[in-house]
Amino acid sequence: MKRFPIIKPLLITALLVTGTAQAAPDARQVLEISPVDDIVARYPAMMSQGIREGLKQNGQLPPMVANTIGNIVSSGFNSVDIEQQIINDLQAKLTDSQLQAVHDWYETPVARKISSAEIAASEPSAWPKIQASAAELNSQYKGTRKAEVFDRFDRAARATESAVDTTIAVQLGLATAMAAFSSDSANYEQLRQSIESQRSMLRGVVGQQVYDSYLYTYQNIGAQEMDLYLEFLESSAGAAFSKVVTNSIQQAITEPVESIGKQMSGFLAPQTEGAQ
Repeated sequence: MKRFPIIKPLLITALLVTGTAQAAPDARQVLEISPVDDIVARYPAMMSQGIREGLKQNGQLPPMVANTIGNIVSSGFNSVDIEQQIINDLQAKLTDSQLQAVHDWYETPVARKISSAEIAASEPSAWPKIQASAAELNSQYKGTRKAEVFDRFDRAARATESAVDTTIAVQLGLATAMAAFSSDSANYEQLRQSIESQRSMLRGVVGQQVYDSYLYTYQNIGAQEMDLYLEFLESSAGAAFSKVVTNSIQQAITEPVESIGKQMSGFLAPQTEGAQ
């Protein structure tokens, strides 16, 4: 009695299953489906605006010079380079299963809704709205579950930590610009150490700003949706993803500051000589 008719369907089934199996998404695919690439694209403008406004508030440089320095800063921070740094680090430090889990999360309707809110809140035009609504939202959400889970969100998303790193990078860029303008300027390493020594103080100030941004960004995200997001952030894959992304961004925005300072020194040299 021949058994080939039984074996043949089994072989066909195995081939079909093999044919439909898909490789785990790579780091670039994971980054593209997440909101991170859209947010990172706004980093050069954010850094430039922060330094430009700081220089204008300082009052030691004409507005035109401050704007020019802002443009130098903007060109020094390349969002494509930052994204590539993140991709390289994700590919090196996350397992295939973790990349798959992150990709799976960002394909869900809840993740897409949250991502849209995060991207919208990262727009430069949203910053004044966040500041203007801060007092009202703080009062509105006082004592609510959304307020109560902020610390949990902050730890999981590394939000304040990342914001402090960005603030330090902006301040270092600002200090480097002013040092280039000053005849008794400190060197880059001295400036970096001086600003780093203020990290604890900055954490308190920036922490409140992060909380204000959190309330604004997630005001239309329901409790169950937020719980799902927190579960993802606290999962092995979510935690690894957040850690790599924040560390990569910190490295990518800190490293160019010294070279930008040298560019600004060259630009400001004629200004300094003209003032003498």
